[in-house]
Amino acid sequence: MRYLAALVLALLLNASANLMMKVGAKHLDSPGPRLELGLSSIRGAIAHNWVLVLGLFCFATNVLFYTYALKRIPISLAYPIMVGAGFAIIAVVAWRYLGETLSVVQWAGITLILLGIVLVAREMRPVAGD
Repeated sequence: MRYLAALVLALLLNASANLMMKVGAKHLDSPGPRLELGLSSIRGAIAHNWVLVLGLFCFATNVLFYTYALKRIPISLAYPIMVGAGFAIIAVVAWRYLGETLSVVQWAGITLILLGIVLVAREMRPVAGD
């Protein structure tokens, strides 16, 4: 059970990180960090954007929990859950809170993705030692 909890936490951290990166990107100075000005331009833009920094922290923490979950959950189950459910969470939150639009076809696609996750995850068996 703790490995499944780690997977769910990794999923939520990953989705949160992506959403924070989107919000943080909106707050970058126009035109944003410029590669031709060197890494200091990028570093400075990130350092003064707490949402972006928190998003990066969530990405790093996600990796720790996901790696732990992979100790007992097959990647053929963990990855579809991470990617598919993460996509659904991000799409719905972006629609609800960030003003992004979703067409009827996109809503149908999200529904099909979630159904696919259910079909893949239903074959997940309890792992000895949980």
